[in-house]
Amino acid sequence: MNEGEQTGLATMRDCWITGGATFDLAPTAWKTIAGGASPDEQERRFLAIAAQALDVALRPAAPKTLKRRPPLPRLALPMLPERLRPLLRAALKHAVDARRKTRVVTLVASRGFVLHPMDWMPVASDQNSPDVYAPWIDWQASVDGERHAPQEKLTAENWDEFYPAARRIALADMRRSEPASARLLIEAKASGEPAEVRLALVELMRFGLNPEDAPFLKSLSADRSGKVRELAGRLLARLGEHGRSDDGGPGDPAAELAAFISEGKSGFIRRRSIYTPAKLKSPAQEMRRAELFETCNLVDLAARFSATEPEFIGAWQFGADNNAAAPSLSVLRLNAALAEHQSRTDT
Repeated sequence: MNEGEQTGLATMRDCWITGGATFDLAPTAWKTIAGGASPDEQERRFLAIAAQALDVALRPAAPKTLKRRPPLPRLALPMLPERLRPLLRAALKHAVDARRKTRVVTLVASRGFVLHPMDWMPVASDQNSPDVYAPWIDWQASVDGERHAPQEKLTAENWDEFYPAARRIALADMRRSEPASARLLIEAKASGEPAEVRLALVELMRFGLNPEDAPFLKSLSADRSGKVRELAGRLLARLGEHGRSDDGGPGDPAAELAAFISEGKSGFIRRRSIYTPAKLKSPAQEMRRAELFETCNLVDLAARFSATEPEFIGAWQFGADNNAAAPSLSVLRLNAALAEHQSRTDT
């Protein structure tokens, strides 16, 4: 319906309101339909056609701000099987923040699957999701749906031309082949990024980590973000260096968390250590312990009990405190279901 037809329809409506006949005002095609009928029947036919004209012939124009987006990219791994999606949604429900949800996503990716986009989608600023989701992250970051990350090598000059996920993958590849060049890029660009992005960039230093990285990691002891300082300390520990001056002291979160955990022994013949959440005196202490579990490095915590990370996990007694274990149970069930599915697929 063009503008003239819309004007004619408005004129016919005004004529009906005043009680007049509209035959002379009707479009030629309408007159052909109603021409052989009586005057009253003509008006009824015109009214029936006009009642549907706006719904059938008139389509509202799309707003100018609306932009066409390309289809959601297909990822390199298959979707999680449909029968496992309820378990996944339960695990995501217990994961109350983005960091915990990312852990669930990483677990599923380690089993060779990706999530359905209706269950979970990374945001454009995501820096921690598995690399398999990089096409989705860049798709989210592509506002106009047309721009793509450049294919040339990442440099300081084209740094801003890369979307965050593509930049992370390029830096990870560079750390494997040219660790010094990647470190110089991170050192030059990380300081100008928000804390979340700085943390993700420094985390890439784990690829190709070598003693030449120690000076840069030590310089991060003055970083504004506590998470960045903690991560740099863990990377330095892998190099046999110390990035923290308060290890074991009152400011050490691992030492504080260890005080909330009880160590015991189990078994008559082969005695082994077991670790359980200590009985606390107040809700405030329970809240503080929960905060420390979220921020403390598990390797540091295990070291407080002279144990390795696998030993500490294997000796942890989940059933001793159901409230503390509840968020983990859904993830454990999902992990078991994925393992069972893989075993069936392999056989």
